[in-house]
Amino acid sequence: MNLCDAQSEVKLLLNKVKPSELHKLFNWIRTSDELDELLSDNRKVILRHISDELRAALPPDAMLPSESTAYCKMQQRSRPTVHVDSFLYDEDQVDSLCEEGAFSRSYCLTCGSYKTAPLDFISHSFSISELQFLFENVLPDLSGRLLVDVGSRLGAVLYGAHVFSSASQLVGVELSEEFVKLQNDIIRKYQLTDRIRVLHSDVCLQDALLQSADVLIMNNVFEFFMEPREQVRAWRFIMENFRKKGSLLVTVPSLQESLSTLQEALQPGWVEELPVDYNVYLDRDTDPDALRQIHLYRVI
Repeated sequence: MNLCDAQSEVKLLLNKVKPSELHKLFNWIRTSDELDELLSDNRKVILRHISDELRAALPPDAMLPSESTAYCKMQQRSRPTVHVDSFLYDEDQVDSLCEEGAFSRSYCLTCGSYKTAPLDFISHSFSISELQFLFENVLPDLSGRLLVDVGSRLGAVLYGAHVFSSASQLVGVELSEEFVKLQNDIIRKYQLTDRIRVLHSDVCLQDALLQSADVLIMNNVFEFFMEPREQVRAWRFIMENFRKKGSLLVTVPSLQESLSTLQEALQPGWVEELPVDYNVYLDRDTDPDALRQIHLYRVI
């Protein structure tokens, strides 16, 4: 059945439903686990298997003892903040961790009191739903393209690009040797070496790679892992070397937000922001606010 026939069938079915029951049907369509299970595909199953394996290999906050800078920066935020990796934990899994006492969603404003406030959660990875949104709704067909993920960490973008896109080359650049090993173990186990490779390197040593890249992904890549002076140096290096006309840049958060905190100016004439349609339904775990943090730019 093609799309046109399917739309006609849905309209015929809706015409048979009692008007008083329509709102119940629409609510069921929006919230039912049954539909999510029906619509699940093998690509998500692969990513969930990878997520399960990584979750078992890492502490609950998915951070390594060597990430001292990130720990310090989280502690310096105005509100208490914890890292919950979105690729590893969906909302149900976070709820389970809270019930087990491994995480909390709130903190006490006055010790010993019932006065509490919600904790801020941050993630340095896209969730599976966000990866699907990125490669199916934000980016165009990537056939024959080279995609580079700066600060590939657990490798979520690389695995997502492998299952959701046709990009011919997927390269992660990661400074942590431990995370590089973790990614390579997954790549070999799931036979993803045909298109994925991970470089143990500082992105500021990869001028040739940036100059040849067609797509650059940067998800919360510098703020928590570098001091401001190092962040400025990295941004300037990227703006100087990622210059191929028509290449695409994806950032979380926006360039303006990332650079304004550093009091660094966006180089004039470098990129233009492209519109993104955020009004899509992926599944019940999709966080609309998280999708709106994804910004797309084109090198001009």
